[in-house]
Amino acid sequence: MTRSVRRTRRMLQVAGAGAAALLALSACSSSSKSSDSSDKPDTSSSASPKISGNITVFAAASLKESFQTLGKEFEQQHPGTKVNFNFGGSDTLAASITGGAPADVFAAASPKTMAIVTGKKDAVGTPATFVRNQLEIATLPGNPGKVSSLKDLTKSGLKVVLCDRTVPCGAAAQKALDASHLKLTPVSYEQDVKSALNKVELKEADASVVYKTDVHAAGSKVQGVEFPESAQAINDYPIVLLKNAPNAAGAKAFIALVQSAEGQKVLSQAGFLKP
Repeated sequence: MTRSVRRTRRMLQVAGAGAAALLALSACSSSSKSSDSSDKPDTSSSASPKISGNITVFAAASLKESFQTLGKEFEQQHPGTKVNFNFGGSDTLAASITGGAPADVFAAASPKTMAIVTGKKDAVGTPATFVRNQLEIATLPGNPGKVSSLKDLTKSGLKVVLCDRTVPCGAAAQKALDASHLKLTPVSYEQDVKSALNKVELKEADASVVYKTDVHAAGSKVQGVEFPESAQAINDYPIVLLKNAPNAAGAKAFIALVQSAEGQKVLSQAGFLKP
């Protein structure tokens, strides 16, 4: 074999080895890319569903200002949604829910009224306490009746309004009166705390026992008087998703907002106590 032939064969062997190496590198690179691609999570199917449509919330009257603020915030966070509220006495709202009224969320002013709904199995899961509330006396601006204690509400000639005993604010007021061994005959019993407060705002009553949050919301229309017996009658506020909620996804998202740091801040600023 001539020297030139041997040289040619040697060159072909080197070229073949180089090509094989390039093919191997290419295969490794392809395999690596495929592996990297398979390692990345598929977010297309795991993304949370878009919240849309109407969400109906039945809530205790004392939550009105705070929940309206949170409702607007919710609608901004979820374009295409509308939060509709039904505020009132917790017992009346509970009766409406068990009677078949369509609603997504129920926020009550006491565990006792929430039990009306859970007892009929109209709720999903266990209600969660999200805030607490304490009583305060609301008087006319300037406190002309010189009310400084719960006992002062028993003064002759003083027109006092209470919530009905069947609603949480009324039950709490009665509990505070019992703890003080006081008997009080109001000029009227109202079906929710806003109605009781309104009597003082309209100067139809001299004083009323309501929540601190309602005195706070009324601003200069009334004057608040704290009393130590209120510590014996603090109400827990539970919230729950309803079983036949027309918009369960929206309901869960609203409840999450109420329980979030953002929601708790709004409620605290309104005078609610932490759960």
